[in-house]
Amino acid sequence: VLKMNCRFPQLVLRTLTNRTTTRLICTSQFYFQNNSSNSQEDNDYFNTSQNYKVLSFLSAVVAAYAGYRYMNEKKLLYVQADSGHEQSLQKVTAGEPRPDLPYYNMDDVTKHSTMETGIWVTYRLGVYDITKFIAEHPGSDIINLAAGGSVEPFWNIYQQHNNPKVWALLETLRIGNLNPEDQADTSDLHNPWSTEPKRHPVLKAASQKPFNAEPPLKLLCDSFFTPNEMFYVRNHLPVPDINVEDYELEISVEIKCDESVVKEKTLKLDEIKKLPKYSVNAAIMCGGNRRSEMTKVKDVRGLSWGAAAVGNATWSGARLCDVLMSMGIKADEESHVQFIGLDADPTNKTYGASVPLAHVMNPRNDVLLAYEMNGKPLNRDHGFPLRVIIPGVIGARNVKWLGSIVISPEESDSHWQQNDYKGFSPSTDWDSVDFTKAPAIQAMPVTSAICIPQENDNITPKNGFITVKGYAWSGGGQRIVRVDVTGDQGLTWTTAKLEQGREPSSRHYGWTLWTAEVPVKAGVKELELWSKAVDSNYNVQPENFANIWNLRGVLSNAYHKVKINVK
Repeated sequence: VLKMNCRFPQLVLRTLTNRTTTRLICTSQFYFQNNSSNSQEDNDYFNTSQNYKVLSFLSAVVAAYAGYRYMNEKKLLYVQADSGHEQSLQKVTAGEPRPDLPYYNMDDVTKHSTMETGIWVTYRLGVYDITKFIAEHPGSDIINLAAGGSVEPFWNIYQQHNNPKVWALLETLRIGNLNPEDQADTSDLHNPWSTEPKRHPVLKAASQKPFNAEPPLKLLCDSFFTPNEMFYVRNHLPVPDINVEDYELEISVEIKCDESVVKEKTLKLDEIKKLPKYSVNAAIMCGGNRRSEMTKVKDVRGLSWGAAAVGNATWSGARLCDVLMSMGIKADEESHVQFIGLDADPTNKTYGASVPLAHVMNPRNDVLLAYEMNGKPLNRDHGFPLRVIIPGVIGARNVKWLGSIVISPEESDSHWQQNDYKGFSPSTDWDSVDFTKAPAIQAMPVTSAICIPQENDNITPKNGFITVKGYAWSGGGQRIVRVDVTGDQGLTWTTAKLEQGREPSSRHYGWTLWTAEVPVKAGVKELELWSKAVDSNYNVQPENFANIWNLRGVLSNAYHKVKINVK
């Protein structure tokens, strides 16, 4: 049975060669936003000896439609054993010459640039027709820009596509061969990952390109403030290499306001550092934290995060509300603050997110233009030289490598605001999902996790007790008021001792570390430990994942459960 877990970026690229001009696009539900209003043709990622201004292609669309067609035609890619377990995928290599198919040159491909003529794409020496997918796609008008080109430059960036599953899906759309003399030479393409920063080897990678990683869970409860080098990393695109001397933050105003309001402002980092400095203790948690547990109920799409995609730090910088008030901006309930990063795809489309203006303008919400993390300058993975910190809000809105801020009547139109990081009913699937019907996640729900002991650890009780340690946190500034731990399936509960900051409820943005001494009955050989947290609004974690399952695996906050061996 086909299981398609590949993440497909949305990408618009234009290819200018010495033979012909082609325009292509690749779209997906996972990376790029659906509308491209400010795409640029200059592509800093690619540097070739040919006359390429920007190399482009459409690949994930091909794979996505291939999956659609493949399922409709009921062609099995997997051989299923009698036991019902999947066996290895048959070896497939896409783009190899096929003598049973006709040959096309690049001029033939570029003539197929509209829905009327059909839309084609190339990969190595293969030619593929993706027209039917575009006709049946539920949105993405931008796909109509597509028209022939090479997949290979794209896969230099999103290398998860270089696997037999995607190749097999791609080959179901194969219509012909590309003349060998028309195959683009991509061997000298600039590697967009060549300037990635070095990372601490303790981090466990969920993906390498882009880099996403979390520390071992057992290390989280060793320190109330997570060391910068061990703080989880969530990147969506290559890490930008920013020269701080050239760095500027641009702020613009697009809402209706009186003439006294400054409509545009540019700030150098030194200017931001001269503003009054504030610090806030705040945990940041990825929206997909603990997704791997939810996957045990049913498959979801997204990185397989454990329970360590969270960290706690002291963030320091200027208050954004002070900057905006100095421009004459006033809070209202309708407007939004859009944050745009400097991490970009090959078309210079960047990561973006937004939060309500009213939230930012309230000084008690401590929204910072942060340049320090735990008393040190931000490192590159965490947003050097400047990022926004929005305490109590999902990590996806805390935009790193902050390049510009827009005060707008609309939410950010980025993919990650509109078509990702939203929750849905357990009955919603990819055939029925409508991202426009769900609000973007802001505050995260209450959660907890057991850090020590870990799954399958061998533990010897001391005086009939086992020491259990972990963390708890709730979004929106809610303080953790209690953590309960059980070792007998909830028949009895032990209330944990809490270590937390002194901030009041509604402004308690940091996490809580906890310790519980859980009794163990004599003769017990195996034990399943459960933890659940309660916040200051008396929100409590749900018992299991079945009733909170969602297709993206976000908001994964059921009881944390760990099985151990008792010695």
